[in-house]
Amino acid sequence: MNAESLQRANAFLATVATRVAPGDILNETPAEIGRELGLPDALSTARAVRALIARKRLEPSHGSYRLLDVTPLAPDEKETLGRRPRSTGRRARTRQSSDAATFSDLGRAVADKLVDLGRENAQIRAELRQTREELRDSRADRDDAERRARTSSERLKELEHRAEMAEANLRSLLATAKGRGDAKADAPVGDAEMAAILGVLKGADEEEAEAGTGVEAGTGVEAGTGVQAQAPAS
Repeated sequence: MNAESLQRANAFLATVATRVAPGDILNETPAEIGRELGLPDALSTARAVRALIARKRLEPSHGSYRLLDVTPLAPDEKETLGRRPRSTGRRARTRQSSDAATFSDLGRAVADKLVDLGRENAQIRAELRQTREELRDSRADRDDAERRARTSSERLKELEHRAEMAEANLRSLLATAKGRGDAKADAPVGDAEMAAILGVLKGADEEEAEAGTGVEAGTGVEAGTGVQAQAPAS
């Protein structure tokens, strides 16, 4: 603080001391005291008040100032309250540009992340749709296979029933034919003989010829058995 500022601050402090005692609040405003002292402008008055506050002679209180000490300021007396460091315009602009760059980078990163999430979501949806289609096709194939298996089982049962009926009719026919030339008409046809007859009939069906069957139409002659099956007279 230069000599002129020190002189103005001490003059302001002396005037305040004539108004109030230490510990009391000043009723007048600093502008009124500054005009009374003949200070050149309001800025000079504000500097004098600030110097007194920084050296614990005044303190703000209830919208005015309280007198703490009436001791005049010394030329080498240091401030008790430190000043708030001033930030230059360049530093403020640098901070603003840095903040703007930071927010810009953050917004760009958020946008990129949203794009990536959207792409992943679309890919997952496509895979899910494809999986559903494959599952639907698998179910259709399974239903088709079950239907074919059920149809085959029913067909097999039908063929087995027809084969049993054909075998029963053939046994009855052979028993009747043997009864005409033998007294034991009720003698059952053996399984070996029946197997041979069925084998001959099966071979005849595969070759689609009548010569190998041993059975003549209208006579009932059976190959390998020597039995002639004739239709009973009515």
